[in-house]
Amino acid sequence: MDPALIRRLPKAELHLHIEGSLEPELMFALARRNRINLPFPTVEAVRAAYEFSRLQDFLDIYYRGAGVLVAEEDFHDLAMAYFRRAHADGVVHAEIFFDPQTHTERGVPMATVISGLARAQRAAETELGLTSKLILCLLRHLDEEAGLETLRQAEPQLEHLTGVGLDSSEVGHPPSKFARAYARAGAMGLKKVAHAGEEGPPEYVWEALDVLKVDRIDHGNRALEDPRLVERLKADGMTLTVCPLSNLKLCVVDTMTSHPLKRMLELGLKPTVNSDDPAYFGGYVGANFEAVAQGLDLSADDVETLVRNSFTGSFLTETEVAKHLAAVDRAR
Repeated sequence: MDPALIRRLPKAELHLHIEGSLEPELMFALARRNRINLPFPTVEAVRAAYEFSRLQDFLDIYYRGAGVLVAEEDFHDLAMAYFRRAHADGVVHAEIFFDPQTHTERGVPMATVISGLARAQRAAETELGLTSKLILCLLRHLDEEAGLETLRQAEPQLEHLTGVGLDSSEVGHPPSKFARAYARAGAMGLKKVAHAGEEGPPEYVWEALDVLKVDRIDHGNRALEDPRLVERLKADGMTLTVCPLSNLKLCVVDTMTSHPLKRMLELGLKPTVNSDDPAYFGGYVGANFEAVAQGLDLSADDVETLVRNSFTGSFLTETEVAKHLAAVDRAR
């Protein structure tokens, strides 16, 4: 597999937590700007802390790091740093998650978060030609009423939002816990996605499909344990936003050679390749493509299929998707 082809192909990223793109260098810069004391003496000490054995270990440091994000400018700078890295990897469209509850619980207004991100979106489109959409995620370890309140707070900013998502600790917090919140989000005109089947069982994927009525499944690895679920996902043409390096770092898979991505392709499913929380998991989208291409011996056709899936699984219009697919054809 030619790494140059991976870099050359235009691609969309559909599973990216903007707070998870906070590199240690920027974390320290924002901490200095906002006069916040970090529990780490150096950038190297932060990187040394990025040794996780499970999702919760990661989440603990993730939420701590997000504490340096206070002002609109912080959210703008965070997003622009991601957009520049993504652009270097050939990303031309990104649908990014953000966790408002992580910030509103610290007294940061919802409008501050969204305004900073939206300003970076406009700048990225103007300066880099990279379009993007915002997906507001609800923290599943909190109760549903907190999620409903978050949606109420978001209504004045609705013009900036495309979808709602569900993230944070999966096990013990099934999608059905948020049935009312997702019904409300649908009534607000938002697209619906949810993390399911990363550490949680196949039943969580079923609930995301049948209770939350999602348009896309984030992760979905464990869906392969249920043949009937595989057939359902295939029949629905459901996009799976897979995150290979994240799965390896969090021990969802033991090795990249055992990652289920190639099996998903062989089964006729619709996976995509994404970076999840790249500052913490060791690579942006290009590194994720290279890792699975090498570890799973993917062909050029496999890589092209994954890239095409990223556009057809996006929330772009049919006209926009067709334009990007034509660009893929030219790049190949």
